[in-house]
Amino acid sequence: MRTEGDNMIGLKRQNRAAVLRCLHRYGGLSRKRLASMLGLTPAAMTKIAAELIREGLVFEDGPLASGGAGRREIRLRLNADAFCTLGVWIGLGQAILSGVRLDGETLFYEPVPLPVCAPAEQTVRMLSERLLAVLELQRIDRKTILGLGIAMRGVIGADGRSVKTSFDALDTPDFPVCDRFEAYTGFFSVLSNNVRALLLAQMFLSRDDKGESRFFLRCGTGIGAAFSVNGEVLEGDRRQCAEIGHIPVIRRGGKPCHCGKSGCLETIASPAAIREDAQAVFSETETPLLYQMANGNCGAVTTALVLDAARGGDAGAAKIADRAAEALADALKSVVYLFDPGKIVLYGNIFEHPYFLSRLSAETDVGVDAAHTVPMEKSRFNGRLEEKAAALLYTIHFYKNGGMTE
Repeated sequence: MRTEGDNMIGLKRQNRAAVLRCLHRYGGLSRKRLASMLGLTPAAMTKIAAELIREGLVFEDGPLASGGAGRREIRLRLNADAFCTLGVWIGLGQAILSGVRLDGETLFYEPVPLPVCAPAEQTVRMLSERLLAVLELQRIDRKTILGLGIAMRGVIGADGRSVKTSFDALDTPDFPVCDRFEAYTGFFSVLSNNVRALLLAQMFLSRDDKGESRFFLRCGTGIGAAFSVNGEVLEGDRRQCAEIGHIPVIRRGGKPCHCGKSGCLETIASPAAIREDAQAVFSETETPLLYQMANGNCGAVTTALVLDAARGGDAGAAKIADRAAEALADALKSVVYLFDPGKIVLYGNIFEHPYFLSRLSAETDVGVDAAHTVPMEKSRFNGRLEEKAAALLYTIHFYKNGGMTE
């Protein structure tokens, strides 16, 4: 049962969080403007501002311009340099260590190669030791570090602090990743699936606090997605919401997927699948232009090269690329009719290729009535979110907690 004191602490936390979000989104604002926007009394706003200034989270940045007489309003701003958060991104074959300021600006990031099915305990220890070494090299004071965000490939456990399965990133299922990083680094940790972390980073860096829902589609090694409503990223009862890449699209005879099934969407429509399918038929007769562009070397075939060949008129390459675009478009049309998102955000280098993007757009329009068309757009942070998404997990957690550590 919650007591009156608990309710007051919760309200205080909520009001502080709202102030921090507004300052992050809009920049410098006066106490009067903040109180008006958030429905707070002047006295409550004055008290919150005094607390945040005393804690070093906010500072006064001089008077606002005024055309009238009387006392000028003082602008408040986030003290983005005062504190920072750290991040560890763990994907298939690579980790990324990072640090960001409170406004999301990158302090450092360092890619670290990993083997596939990396030994979990050894890997966490190695990454923790390297992270602590980077802090010394960067001369970052531990007192300024708020916490650690971990973005993990795979399915997060029911406790929100362990990884149930990482789909071959680490070799151990049900691994207590937060507990182990905390033991090695001493920093409190929060954990998220990597694609959800990308969507959270996308919204944070966009200063996007609108209620518009968005479906975030990432095409990298595989295909992943995340879905947000009213600024909150949905997880689902088993923390597997929006696993679009593992929708079965081939009933029989499909290629095996790393998830253990066969015929999943990403076995057809992912960049890796496009490359592998092209390599399987690579020849002077089946893919003549691709064969010429790769100098007859099957190992030189890349996804971008397949798409270049398709754009250049190679029928064999176009068949593979078009099949991938059609399968992905069919999945997105299901998303449109099921969830009616306000926007679909495309993230991944494949969407930078004009051939694939045009084919995807054309296929997405097929069979969709005017009432269900959804604007698709490439992320303006395409290819750059991984370097800071994990660290931003803790920044977002800190803001949501009202800038309170307890």
